[in-house]
Amino acid sequence: MSKKEKEAQIVMGELIGRKTEVKESTDPNKKGIKGKITDETKNTIKIETEKGEEKTVPKKTSKFKFTIKNQEITIKGEKIKHKPEDRIKKNWRKYNDLYR
Repeated sequence: MSKKEKEAQIVMGELIGRKTEVKESTDPNKKGIKGKITDETKNTIKIETEKGEEKTVPKKTSKFKFTIKNQEITIKGEKIKHKPEDRIKKNWRKYNDLYR
């Protein structure tokens, strides 16, 4: 599976339940947060940390690291800054050639 295919899997797929880490953020308090995504809105992701705390991270100003099949993929929050149900429609044209 290519890096672009893995990126498509994240951008167009379900984020809730995936493990992630905030690699970059304009808010220094958000950088380094890692855990499981428990909820998502158009503009934010909620991450449950290993300590059981729930942290809300803005998508637009952050970069998130995901791991798929032992490969780390970093996604800019801008790419996932849509309502979950709209993300597939918004990104379909970009990744369409992967699914023909």
